[in-house]
This record gives sequence, C-alpha cells and structure tokens, in this order.
Amino acid sequence: MKTLNLILISFFFISSVVSGQTNDEQEIRRLEIHWTELLDKGATSSLLEIWSENYVVNNPYGNIVTPKDIIALMESGHRFPTVKRFIENITFNQNIAIVMGKELQQPANMTENQDEWIPRRFTNVWIMSENGWQLAARQSSVVIRE
Repeated sequence: MKTLNLILISFFFISSVVSGQTNDEQEIRRLEIHWTELLDKGATSSLLEIWSENYVVNNPYGNIVTPKDIIALMESGHRFPTVKRFIENITFNQNIAIVMGKELQQPANMTENQDEWIPRRFTNVWIMSENGWQLAARQSSVVIRE
C-alpha cells in the first residue's frame, strides 16, 4: 500500500512539473491577451477594473502616464495601434508577477506586413489584490534596428 501511495504521489508531482504552468501563470497569460483586446476595443471601464488603482506606464516615447491620461486620450478619439505581444518570461515574487518579452506595434501607416511593424521590448508588472491579478506598471521601449 505504501508503494502504491508513493507511486501516486510521484505521478501527481511529475505531472505538475511536466505541465510547466501554474494556475497563476496561465491566468497572467490570459490577462495579458485580455487587457490588450480591451485596449484595442477602447473598453475603458473594463480596463479600469484590470489596472490597479496606481497603475503607471513608462511608454515608448519616454512619458510616464496614468489611467487618467490614457482614458482621456481614448475618450478624445485616439485609437491605439494593434500590438502583437510575445511573452518570453514570467517571474513570480510573492504576490507580484513580472512579465517580460517583445512586441510588435503596427505603424501609423497601418500596414499588415509584420516585417514593417515597430519592434519593442516590454515589462508588465502584475500584483495580486483582493480583486485578483491587476496590472500595476508597464514599461515599453522601441528597439532600434541596425
């Protein structure tokens, strides 16, 4: 009986390691897609639910902006260009998730040719709150092509 229990415990442990993603990591990956879709749709009230109260962005132009700035821009009719995000790493530190990777931003001429899209690097910081995971900070920088 002890052998059977040991085998079952080993099986469950190995299965969780092999799957590679925790529930938190899966949720962060889902939220990364979701908040980008909300931004594309201009869904300001839903974005305010995902962003933490003190959400702050250091954007590719070197400006630090807050939800108030972003919402005002969206309400003035600004449409953010499409972004394709590629997560390269998610690190968890207690109640903080740090997401890093690269993204491609559709340029102003709205070309569909992704070879012409603007490459950027990003870091998104999520915090676990009583409302679940919320985006607390974001930084993105344009990658200079050589």
